[in-house]
Amino acid sequence: MTKETEQQIKNHILILCVDRDGDLETKAGIKTPLLGRTANLDAAVSLALRDPEEPDANAMFEAVRLYDRLQSEKQPEENFEVATISGTELGGVGADRKLVAELGKLLGSFSANEIILVTDGYSDEAVLPLVESRVPVSSVRRIVVKHSESIEETAALFSRYFRLIWENPRYARIALGIPGLLFFLFGILSIIPGAVNYYLISIVLILGGVLLVKGFGVDREARNIYKWAKEYSPPPLPVQISNYSIIAGILCIAVSTYLGASSASNNVTPLTPDLAGWISVLPDVAAWFIKGFMDLMVVGISIVLFGRSIRLYFERDPRLLRNIALVVSIVWFRWILDATANILIQPGVGFEDPIFSNLVFAIVVGILIAIASVLLVIIIHRSTRGFFRESEGDVDEFGETALATSEKEQ
Repeated sequence: MTKETEQQIKNHILILCVDRDGDLETKAGIKTPLLGRTANLDAAVSLALRDPEEPDANAMFEAVRLYDRLQSEKQPEENFEVATISGTELGGVGADRKLVAELGKLLGSFSANEIILVTDGYSDEAVLPLVESRVPVSSVRRIVVKHSESIEETAALFSRYFRLIWENPRYARIALGIPGLLFFLFGILSIIPGAVNYYLISIVLILGGVLLVKGFGVDREARNIYKWAKEYSPPPLPVQISNYSIIAGILCIAVSTYLGASSASNNVTPLTPDLAGWISVLPDVAAWFIKGFMDLMVVGISIVLFGRSIRLYFERDPRLLRNIALVVSIVWFRWILDATANILIQPGVGFEDPIFSNLVFAIVVGILIAIASVLLVIIIHRSTRGFFRESEGDVDEFGETALATSEKEQ
């Protein structure tokens, strides 16, 4: 049997020490991977001299000791070697990728078919799957020095959360910002004579404010408003004019309601508590309310319709003409309201009285204005058909279908 065949049937066992947090490179300046007893022993001594309390140095010593013992007990078909790989001080994915790369280099130099893993205990869960996915792990040796594994894991957990609080702005605002503000406030109040007595009140106000803000989600709403304001894109100018006219019109109508109530309270005798007294003064209340209400109310509605007309004009919507006709009718409606209020103030007038004649005149003229507006709208729509955007129902909206049908029949 040749020497190459004998080499192939041997069981190559690698005693692997893993330094996942990269202490060998950061503390001792030693590059990994390390292969062989001498290289590992020298690196362990160097690391122990730099930091005697470093558990990775003890893990490397244990790997060398285990190598010596297995060498003395090995069978003819067994071949042992000791090696060390390391990750990075940042941990995480970067450390694991570095460990895998160094393990690949080792397997290229020493084709192990079995690994005995030596760790400091804390990194088992992270390292073991990485190694087992490439070479079977026959044994795991955990080295715990001067403290229990649970204490080490607890310390590592606290260290991880402390780093998260310290470096992540999301948690630092609460965990560090509020205590820092309280300490800073205490220092400021200590400088001012007698102001330290208010420190407890300041703490209560600050903590209460924070709890209110977080509890009711004020910070989230403020963040959403800021995001909306930052990303806000104003609508087209006609839409803006229409929206602003609606707001202005609503304000005018609200003020007109107040003016109507104020006019009624100033011109009507105080009400008596009985029902008959209420009924007797109700027409006067309505009349003076209308007189104080009508002018600004008509202005408000006209502003809303005028702003909408501008939008419809830019959109070439046929409803523009109907909107303009409605504005004319609303403006004339003011005189109908005034005449109605005069009738309510003097209810005993006859048909020949000018007050009653004014109401009849206002109503008749209003009807004539409405009819004239409709006819004018139809005429203008037919003469400017090319300007307006046509859509289904536009012709029927102005009643032109019947006109067209009658013309054909004639």
